[in-house]
Amino acid sequence: MTVLLLILKIAVVVVLAASLAEALVLSWRHAHRGGAAYDWKAAGVSVVDFLVREYPLRWLLPATAFYLGAMDWLWQHRLFTLPMDAWRGWTACFVGQEFCYYWYHRAAHRVRWFWCTHSIHHSSNQLNLSAAYRFGWTGRLTGTLAFFMLAPLLGMPPRVILLMLTLNLLYQFWIHATWIPRLGPLEWVLNTPSAHRVHHASNLEYLDGNYGGVLIVFDRLFGTYIAERAEVPCRYGLVVPVVGHNLLRIEFAQWHALWRDLRAARSARAVWGHLFKPPGWRAEGPGETTEELRARAAVASPTAGSDHAVGLPLQTPLT
Repeated sequence: MTVLLLILKIAVVVVLAASLAEALVLSWRHAHRGGAAYDWKAAGVSVVDFLVREYPLRWLLPATAFYLGAMDWLWQHRLFTLPMDAWRGWTACFVGQEFCYYWYHRAAHRVRWFWCTHSIHHSSNQLNLSAAYRFGWTGRLTGTLAFFMLAPLLGMPPRVILLMLTLNLLYQFWIHATWIPRLGPLEWVLNTPSAHRVHHASNLEYLDGNYGGVLIVFDRLFGTYIAERAEVPCRYGLVVPVVGHNLLRIEFAQWHALWRDLRAARSARAVWGHLFKPPGWRAEGPGETTEELRARAAVASPTAGSDHAVGLPLQTPLT
């Protein structure tokens, strides 16, 4: 445990240094070999997002204390006691945390309330290591830790679960890369750069897949695994891409849109739908959920099944 905590202390420096090194290499490659230029402004947005979230907001938004208290209460009333002095106890905590993370991450894409925060992680139009720590500022207020409440009830110590969640997110840093190829048999078990490229892609074929943290097995088990295809290059960012680098707009555009829809809602059903149904849901008329977009694309181009069909949304990009 002491060694793990030491790793976490130095992780911030390592993460920032590694993303800077990648930026320099990719910029050099662009200058000498062509290709897309590295977006230094987007990287700057990610750095500011990270620093504000991890320092002032950590103290100004103490909402996490409520969930820690709830986890401690559930731990005191746990149904089982795991042997944390043996490897099987730690293994159970790892798998349990992965299970909880899968369902949190799936909800973060499929429930608009959670998507308003998580969309910020997907807002960069380039996938690189700096995008890995762009998480948004409102996660402490939206109740993401509620997805991990089952773990202490089943005998998993809250501090161990939170430590493993932190290591889970640290593991995911390196998979935010476009230059690492597929990793053979590891693709069956682990969340790899290839699997995560698909997760970050906004192509219609790739939407809403690969929610795993360290493991990809729950995606395979619950039918949300999508393999990267050579003939379908990933296009990164949101379905309606963010144009520009206005930090406050990136952080709060989705919340502003939600507030606008709630004010216009004419029924309790509409309020519920705007809050808890998938992004793109509409109370009246055709919506723009993943399922509806795919259905319209299939009608418009039955053989292509591609997001080049007519069915994609026509909103103006966020500027």
